[in-house]
Amino acid sequence: MTRETDPLVIFTPSGKRGRFALGTPVLTAARQLGVDLDSVCGGRGICSRCQITPSFGAFPKHGVDVLETALSDWNAVEERYKSKRGLIDGRRLGCQATVQGDVVIDVPPESQVHKQVVRKRAEAREIVVDPATRLYLVRVEEPDMHHPLGDKERLFQALEDQWGLADITLARALLPQLQSVLRRGKWEVTLAVHHRDTAAPGQIIGVWPGFFEGPIYGLAVDLGSTTIAGHLCDLATGNVIAATGVMNPQIRFGEDLMSRVSYAMMNEGGADEMTTEVRAALNRLVEEAAQEAEIDPAHILEATFVCNPVMHHLLLGLDPTELGQAPFALAASDAMDMPAAELDLTVLPATAQAYILPCIAGHVGADAAAVALSEAPEQSEELTLIVDVGTNAEILLGNRDRVLACSSPTGPAFEGAQISAGQRAAPGAIERVRIDPVTKEPRFRIIGSELWSDDPGFYLAAADLGITGICGSGIIEAVAEMRMAGLVDPSGLIGGPEQTGTARSIPEGRTYAYVLHDGRAENGPLIAVTQGDIRAIQLAKSALYAGARLLMDELGVDRVDRVTLAGAFGAHISPLHAMVLGMIPDAPLDKVVSAGNAAGTGARMALCSVAARRSVEATVRQITKVETAIEPRFQEHFVAANAIPHASAVAPNLAAAVTLPAVSFNTGQSGSEAGSRRRRRRA
Repeated sequence: MTRETDPLVIFTPSGKRGRFALGTPVLTAARQLGVDLDSVCGGRGICSRCQITPSFGAFPKHGVDVLETALSDWNAVEERYKSKRGLIDGRRLGCQATVQGDVVIDVPPESQVHKQVVRKRAEAREIVVDPATRLYLVRVEEPDMHHPLGDKERLFQALEDQWGLADITLARALLPQLQSVLRRGKWEVTLAVHHRDTAAPGQIIGVWPGFFEGPIYGLAVDLGSTTIAGHLCDLATGNVIAATGVMNPQIRFGEDLMSRVSYAMMNEGGADEMTTEVRAALNRLVEEAAQEAEIDPAHILEATFVCNPVMHHLLLGLDPTELGQAPFALAASDAMDMPAAELDLTVLPATAQAYILPCIAGHVGADAAAVALSEAPEQSEELTLIVDVGTNAEILLGNRDRVLACSSPTGPAFEGAQISAGQRAAPGAIERVRIDPVTKEPRFRIIGSELWSDDPGFYLAAADLGITGICGSGIIEAVAEMRMAGLVDPSGLIGGPEQTGTARSIPEGRTYAYVLHDGRAENGPLIAVTQGDIRAIQLAKSALYAGARLLMDELGVDRVDRVTLAGAFGAHISPLHAMVLGMIPDAPLDKVVSAGNAAGTGARMALCSVAARRSVEATVRQITKVETAIEPRFQEHFVAANAIPHASAVAPNLAAAVTLPAVSFNTGQSGSEAGSRRRRRRA
């Protein structure tokens, strides 16, 4: 019961205030007011999460004068903590300092439960770190013959009494070790409690003797058709402490999604076989992430997953056959919470929890939902096109009024697959290409070196890495540069040496190839862009463009205000080269931006925030799905988009940026036939 004469306590930056009796701990006052002040140890002066900064002097805004005696004196617990671990001058521990008078108290960002992580981008926005799993230190009553409650029940009682957490359950796998842990901790233990929802009862999924400061971790996984990317995060801060990736071993069953669906349809047990392969790869991913971060995998207590619908089904052990035929029905589309053990993630602790983001529709999966969570097109005033480039491209178009989504089967060419010298983005791969339009000579950069191939010292620097192949961003730039240099005509045909004026155009069967790098003299590879490579890129980019154009048709627009390129290599695609190639509709170049791996960012947001999970679950219900597989206009757009950049689309922004050569190469003869005719003419 407070009185008007009790001291007034004002917290900033929240502005929350209330009167409290003399001697009330600041942490208690914060909890009663709902102030965002962290604590793991329950007020024992151990964890230091509850650091606060009192302010003294006159505060007319708040109507108080704060005296130096407004808080209790510095005590032995604070002195011990400062001597051992350090405490910034002016800081106090909220669990130790008590209210002695009117006071204004600032809660610094690092002491807030819902910490803010700002994404370093032009449209940076804040992500609230609000994890589903938190640590709590509790002191449990020792057993008493006169009150024969079990250790588990007394643990539950302690959680309710000390933290207000009721209806808690204990993961069954922890029960065999509970008694031992309680006694080793002298009846004081740290618990990891997982809440699937703020209103749902929690479950204890980790227990340590005494005070365990953590950190505890979670793994955000972007499960792609070709590659699997994982980000290991500190659940308390949201910081990424390790990032790693592995190839998806399902590639051997088919490079594209429909090939894998066909494999499941035509081979008994085929779906189970692919499920086993991908789960084994995920276990390897966990091991690699833990090794990179030098942590114990036993401290990874959560995982979130984003993936396309076929990968979603195969991860869950579901037959994807229905996704291969209209109406492309999903077995389940809502978000899923489950023990990670149900996904055979044996490297994780038996109590670890998994969350799979919701799918939007049959061919628009949890990866597209994660992109929507990350980029929030529904909050944009501008009409924004978001393209998540991968083996199966996810495309979103919309603004505050309406958001549409579709998927487009681009295939693996953009990731370096199906390319003659293609490889994944790894050290030694060509990632940047420039071709002189006069001399037709190329220069390039490889992953792992900042030098261009015509810079002094490049080949010395590249000696250790090697020049091994070309990755997705490299092949995109190479084809676009070839078009700008007049080496490729609008139909995509590579010209011969006489037509292009360079000996780098070499015969390749019945067509030509353009040599970027010839390392054969040093037992290295010949890296060239072949006619087959051009065709693979044309097919991929046409599918991408057609999907975007289909959504624009649905909204009745011919222009978009903004284009965001996402995907694992979205950050490495030049806007100019993407438009020269015809991957995306025409837009102002300064309005074509990169979001990097937006699906992976969405997975991290869901990992670190319960609120983000609820947000994406609500957002997907508002997105309108457009099915490319049954839209006749998709094929029309696809055919027109086969030209480089496009057969008919008007592109004023591209025209203002670059003039493309008006070349046309003879398609009626092969490279060898052309050579024979030249020899006959010379004779």
